[in-house]
Amino acid sequence: MGKVHSLLPFLMLFSFFFPANAISPFSSESFCSYTPFPEFCKYMLPINKSATIQDYGRLSLHHSLSMNDHLLSLVNDDLFNLRYALPETTIRALEDCQLLCSLNHDFILSAIQSIHSTNMLERLQAKDIQTVLSAILTNQETCSDGLKDVAVGTIVTNMLLSPLSDGAKSFSVSLALFMHGWGYSAIKSRSLSEKKFPFSGGRKLLQSNEYGVTVNQSVVVNPDGSGNFITINEAVAAAPNNTAAGSGYFLIHVVAGVYEEYVSIPSNKRYIMMTGDGINKTIITGNRSVADGWTTFSSATFAVTGKGFVAMNITFRNTAGSIRHQAVAIRNGADMSTFYGCNFEGYQDTLYTHSLRQFYRECDIYGTVDFIFGNAAVVFQNCNIYPRLPMPNQFNAITAQGRMDINQNTGISVQNCSIKAAQDLASTQTFLGRPWKEYSRTVYIQSFMDSLIDLAGWSPWSGDFALNTLYYAEYANTGPGSVTTNRVTWQGYHVINETDAVNFTVSSLIQGDVWLPATGVPFTSGLL
Repeated sequence: MGKVHSLLPFLMLFSFFFPANAISPFSSESFCSYTPFPEFCKYMLPINKSATIQDYGRLSLHHSLSMNDHLLSLVNDDLFNLRYALPETTIRALEDCQLLCSLNHDFILSAIQSIHSTNMLERLQAKDIQTVLSAILTNQETCSDGLKDVAVGTIVTNMLLSPLSDGAKSFSVSLALFMHGWGYSAIKSRSLSEKKFPFSGGRKLLQSNEYGVTVNQSVVVNPDGSGNFITINEAVAAAPNNTAAGSGYFLIHVVAGVYEEYVSIPSNKRYIMMTGDGINKTIITGNRSVADGWTTFSSATFAVTGKGFVAMNITFRNTAGSIRHQAVAIRNGADMSTFYGCNFEGYQDTLYTHSLRQFYRECDIYGTVDFIFGNAAVVFQNCNIYPRLPMPNQFNAITAQGRMDINQNTGISVQNCSIKAAQDLASTQTFLGRPWKEYSRTVYIQSFMDSLIDLAGWSPWSGDFALNTLYYAEYANTGPGSVTTNRVTWQGYHVINETDAVNFTVSSLIQGDVWLPATGVPFTSGLL
């Protein structure tokens, strides 16, 4: 175990978090058993038998904030002092960490503020906090994975290994304490005060049933100069910063054409709606890949972290090809984000559903190895999924889900989708998924599976890794590839019933009833 940094500030907060009249007392030794890392938890937190689990939960979040900021400081120092001595691949991995730690700083602060003065939360509030705490762990793991891939044994990894490991444990402890202190009781009961996501004012753009879409400002991107901007990135830069929920979308219409640019929508660009003229008409394309020195995270043609992002009628491509290995078309780390009527085209790692809550409706997704992957809570609904021809001697795995902690509310749900062979697939062995991380969770619900799906259905990642801790399930699927008679016999694989399947619907997994109506995108709340 590495050294736990900067305990003094938290010991100074001891009397603030542990008032003399606290109720429901626990010692750190007793409630640390609730966490995945009890010994680290006991080492990290002081003992006070008059403290409540909420007191310790708040203290743990402050400790997590300190550890995250310590790691960010080390990364910044490396980028400043060692940049000219490091290979480009290591610099890119450090830049990924810089972004991810910055996001985590904001996420942890938001969680601290939400539980600062209350021991009770409504269901939606608890889900929101569980979502950001889940994303904090995902961001930390992404930083760690990127550095391990490019800089094993270097001075950089030797310097960052301990804070990366201890930080991940601290975040896991914070998530567990939150769930036991606030989350489980709140999430079990639906609050009567939950309302649909507000959007008022502005002008209506389109209608979907009873829902309207409100636009505050709209711009046009056209390379011929007849619009407001020539490039997509220029339009994104012009969007207002930190738009509040309910203020309406900043609409960017991208006219038909091929846009060879790498687009990034940062976290301060919220509630952007981007529309195209149709799939294979408005095309955003790039060719970055791991084989060419990019991290998987930074290889994305299009990356978004701005909350509330919506995309419609656009094709997103990475043309690096199967020979270049990991090459992402879309990386999505935007909470409450939606893609409707879009194409995602690539080979290995096409669609990186990185973190937070996401929804995809009536989209076409093409790829080979692990081509839908990540650790978001994500629902694919009424989509077409097309496995295509990989490199020689490779098999296809449609999903590679990355849940690494049992308390994360993440998972991939594929509902009412169609899984068919791309024209070039030939006889390639194809599986529904394989476990990227220990608690990988993927469910196929009411979907059509063509005969291309291997009889076993699912593939291991390496040996027996995660086979007992993963959660893979199927419910009411159809087609020749959906027969479960010869499926894997892993402890973590299940053929589930309606009661269990409901947990992986739009309403339950991503709380879509609350925020999807504002997008104007059609959706099915529960099972068909």
